[in-house]
Amino acid sequence: MHEVVLYTRDRCSLCRTAKAAILALRREFAFEFREIDIGWSGELYEEHKHDIPVVEIDGQRAFKHRVDAAVLKERLSPS
Repeated sequence: MHEVVLYTRDRCSLCRTAKAAILALRREFAFEFREIDIGWSGELYEEHKHDIPVVEIDGQRAFKHRVDAAVLKERLSPS
């Protein structure tokens, strides 16, 4: 089963849009989903502050700023 991780921050409209796109595919694909708030300081903030939302699939960065639903669907499809 795939693991999808969304790095996000409060007051981020792109993050809400990305989360909606990801969760919409849960009806079609089985995957684990985690949402991680990077906050406003610290290591995660420094790593992702200019790129959120960031989406990783199985530990590999898949998207930043926007989620392409068609590409996400392709990545979650059984190989």
